[in-house]
Amino acid sequence: MYEPIRNPSVHTMAETDVPHRSRDEELDIRLAGHLTALLTVTDELRALTPSPDLDEAGQLLAAQSARLGGGRAPLRAAPSARSASPSHVTALHQRAHNLAGMALVIATSREDEAAAALAAERLEIHAAALGLTASA
Repeated sequence: MYEPIRNPSVHTMAETDVPHRSRDEELDIRLAGHLTALLTVTDELRALTPSPDLDEAGQLLAAQSARLGGGRAPLRAAPSARSASPSHVTALHQRAHNLAGMALVIATSREDEAAAALAAERLEIHAAALGLTASA
C-alpha cells in the first residue's frame, strides 16, 4: 500500500559528522558578539561626541572581545554618521544600553567577572546619558 522509505531520515543524517559546541563555547561566542556590537556603537559615539571615557571604553571592549574571541582583535568599522543630531546620539545611547544589558546577562550567566563588570559600567553610563535612573 505504501512505498518503503528508500533514503535515510534527514534527522539521522543531521546527527552525523556535525561538530557541536558546548554551551560555554556558545555563550562565549554570544558574549563576544554583544561586546563587539557595543564596541561598534561606542566607536560611533566617539566619532560624534569625543570623550576620554569613550576612548577608554573602546579599548576595554576591544580587549574583552579579543579575549573571548581567542585572541583575535574585533573588526572595527569606520563610523558612518557625520553629524551629531540629538535624536541620533540618543538612539545610539539606547542601542548601547540594550547591548550592555544583554552582555551583562550573558557575562553573569558565564560567571565572567571582567566582562560583567565592564558591561555593568557601560550599562550605568548609557542609562545616565538617557536620563534613566535605577530603581533601588
